[in-house]
Amino acid sequence: MSGGITVISAEGMNFKELNDNIRAAGGDIRLTECFGQRYIAAGLGGRRIIIEGTPGNALAAYMDGAEIIVNGNVQDAVGDTMNDGRVIVHGGAGDALGYGMRGGRIFIKGQAGYRAGIHMKEYKEKTPLIIIGTKAGSFLGEYMAGGALIVLGIGLNGIQPVGNFTGTGMHGGVIYIRSDEKPRGMPAQVTAEEAGCEDIKAIERQVREYADIFNFDINELLSGRFFVLRPNARNPYHTLYTPNLR
Repeated sequence: MSGGITVISAEGMNFKELNDNIRAAGGDIRLTECFGQRYIAAGLGGRRIIIEGTPGNALAAYMDGAEIIVNGNVQDAVGDTMNDGRVIVHGGAGDALGYGMRGGRIFIKGQAGYRAGIHMKEYKEKTPLIIIGTKAGSFLGEYMAGGALIVLGIGLNGIQPVGNFTGTGMHGGVIYIRSDEKPRGMPAQVTAEEAGCEDIKAIERQVREYADIFNFDINELLSGRFFVLRPNARNPYHTLYTPNLR
């Protein structure tokens, strides 16, 4: 124990042994020497885990109300089907961040890989949120059905903060991108417009928590242009799959 927090060293442990120890400890945990162990905090609720190192795939999968703070990078599928809680990463993330996420908040200080927010959805009163500090790879928001994705483009100095095919298959939710220019290479089923006053108010509400966590100036994060991506109701996906029978 250290100041009421149980300290667990993950050095040399496989993922099953480590997760058994986390559940047996109860209460809040500081996890040290983490090196790729998978499924940490899967299904967990009502606890806080501080991780030193790099957790493996599916961190916080199915998580239901816990808080995870990672002082390092994270690998793929963080927050897979996450239901509630908060994940804070003081580094970057791999691919498929927030896969099927249906509640809670994920804050990434650095960049994210491919397919962030894939199959992200809303569930009853839950509206999931992912904020990425620098940039995201291709297929951001793929098949997105609900919630909000925000990419802030911090420190990119004119470099496009998202990759190709942003919003492919998107049929719900909203994507906000801070960028000097309109995102390129989007499908016709997605619209991109410059953020208006109401959009900026929504972005500010969501970004304020991020700014407080990572000690950014909220006014700087809100400066510049934001583009808003939504499903294009005038060009829905059914036109791609429904034959013309006339």
